[in-house]
Amino acid sequence: MSERVLIDTSAIFAFLVADDVAHGEALRLMGVLRERGARLITTSYVLVESYALVGRRVGPDGIAALRDALAPLIEVVWINRVRHDRALDRLQEAGTRRLSLVDCSCFVVCEELGIETAFAFDRHFERAGLKLLG
Repeated sequence: MSERVLIDTSAIFAFLVADDVAHGEALRLMGVLRERGARLITTSYVLVESYALVGRRVGPDGIAALRDALAPLIEVVWINRVRHDRALDRLQEAGTRRLSLVDCSCFVVCEELGIETAFAFDRHFERAGLKLLG
């Protein structure tokens, strides 16, 4: 079974947007993942957040690039009611404004699937016990 790596909105945006400060690193890391034959996993919440961010900052061309070029490479874990409630529990337990429901949904899915590595530029993943790719 190939390595599974969670991909977060921060990595998706950096990969797609050439003027993002982390774009070069995102391209390099995507190459590393391809060489390893890693499977990219994300949540449906990350996709919603990514489409909204790309749409606001880049526009329709960015949405098309995400949908046509990157999304087909990513396996999506859909957030159902149970996962949503578990993510909300984590968010409330964290007691901080800096964490999002989207991030907590990722932590829940990583625990559920045994994913240990995140492709993200958001340190919340590291603080949640995941190894950041890089």
